[in-house]
Amino acid sequence: MTSAVVTRVNGPVVEVSAGDGLAMLDLVEVGPRRLPGEVIALDGASATLQVYEYTGGLRPGDEVVATGGPLAVQLGPGLLGGVFDGVLRPLSAADVRLEPGRATGTLGAERAWQFDPAVSAGGELGPGAVLGSVRETAAVDHRVLVPPDVGGLVEWIAPAGEYHADDPIARVGGAVLGLSHRWPIRRPRPAQARLPASESLVTGQRVLDLLFPVARGSTAAIPGGFGTGKTVLLQQIAKWCDATVIVYVGCGERGNELADVLEEFEALEDPRSGKPLLDRTVLIANTSNMPVMAREASIYTGVTVAEYYRDMGYDAVVIADSTSRWAEALRELASRTDELPAEEGYPAGLSSALADFYERAGRVETLSRGAGSVSILGAVSPPGGDLTEPVTSHTRRFVRAVWSLDRDLAYARHYPAVTWRDSSSRDSGGLATWYGEHGDPAWGERRLTALRLLTDADRIESIAQLVGSESLPAKERVSLRAARLLREAVLQQSAVIANDQYSSPAKQRALLELVLAVHERLIALLEGGVPIAELDEADLSAVMRARYDTPPDGAKEVERIHRELIDALESLGAPS
Repeated sequence: MTSAVVTRVNGPVVEVSAGDGLAMLDLVEVGPRRLPGEVIALDGASATLQVYEYTGGLRPGDEVVATGGPLAVQLGPGLLGGVFDGVLRPLSAADVRLEPGRATGTLGAERAWQFDPAVSAGGELGPGAVLGSVRETAAVDHRVLVPPDVGGLVEWIAPAGEYHADDPIARVGGAVLGLSHRWPIRRPRPAQARLPASESLVTGQRVLDLLFPVARGSTAAIPGGFGTGKTVLLQQIAKWCDATVIVYVGCGERGNELADVLEEFEALEDPRSGKPLLDRTVLIANTSNMPVMAREASIYTGVTVAEYYRDMGYDAVVIADSTSRWAEALRELASRTDELPAEEGYPAGLSSALADFYERAGRVETLSRGAGSVSILGAVSPPGGDLTEPVTSHTRRFVRAVWSLDRDLAYARHYPAVTWRDSSSRDSGGLATWYGEHGDPAWGERRLTALRLLTDADRIESIAQLVGSESLPAKERVSLRAARLLREAVLQQSAVIANDQYSSPAKQRALLELVLAVHERLIALLEGGVPIAELDEADLSAVMRARYDTPPDGAKEVERIHRELIDALESLGAPS
């Protein structure tokens, strides 16, 4: 191994000399405590490192040892249900601190796993093929894969039994394989082909699934100022979306928020397995009081873990909270390395770094000819709620959906505070086709009708503030009332009420159909000569009952309320 010596220490940035054998992005161990670091710049025999630990006590002359490879993480059984730092070192749920210089191993060596082989000796296996399986948790069957850079004749395969993560379980093409393998976090795992992202990722949140949907293998950004509910919305998605594996990256957020996430995931029952939700979740915690450079690595670590489960044929979701804190780590690193600053002090490569991250999302044909996906949802926390700042503006260019959170909606207790004025979905067209092929051809038209109603209501409300609602034309008064029902009965959703935390796609459709049918019927009655005063007095409380008093999968109950309410409205137009 190549060795060098420290010449200068500037916070997490360390300069070394006599490193002729160092290469870009090499993993190194720095000083007597062997702090992990990474080479980020080379200049002749000098190199600049970013260190993933607190560098107090380092001094010129300390030895730096290169490991001969890039920063890589250990992937194997034991990830699900675990809490890890930004470079995937295990943390205790009770104490999320690490002793400086702790090795970059991931999986505990003391636990044994029951391995069941799926192949026999003598056959040929390609990269990514399934060697066998391990029951990692009750929620997920862990498929042990041939690493992407290995393939050939199966010379030996271990019999069924219990093995540790590093124990040999096969020899393929001359390479000895274990239950786990290592993979560089900055290199995307290869796939056979990229597939179109055409199937909806159901989040269970009505405003997202009905108006601003995202496809499996797609990307979404959640920009919003402080107090607008980003973290709660992301937690709701993590709890209720229909992905198999959740990778939750707490990137620079407050430690108490991560503690709340962990506590909730342990307590919440996964509807798929009846076990704690944590059994299908990998939590990567790099909070604001932890080393800043590990924060920079944490989102790459998270997406590498997600790609690992994607290669098993699963749908994985990466939730990054928040990419603004990650960008702040880039800015700190750039300032310490005297890089010329660009917009608001961020490095000139910010846009490229964001693109590299979000481009690792996708739905793919795996090397073993299966299908899997990685979806990436990234929160953006613009200072002062300024949605024109660089991280937000650059992120919008690279994501397929934007779920913009509005401070006024949040202050009005409208949660999720996703505004229809500044949110968008570029997946909606393809998903309308997908829904049409799966029994709901009216999905796209319903979505457009709801958005038109909300847009018209915004315009009418601005006029009503000037002239008063009583002075508005009767049809516009009906539209205002229908839009209020749409906001309160469909778009608002409680994170604490059992019947309202999650809505199945069928209940979502039934609620939206109910509100649109009420609006259509009121307009028809108005055009039929029913006075607007009588329509204003019509009892529409059944719409709110449909939201609160029906179970999460209660589409049939909502449809019954729909029929009863429309019948009641019919009586308004009947002769007395």
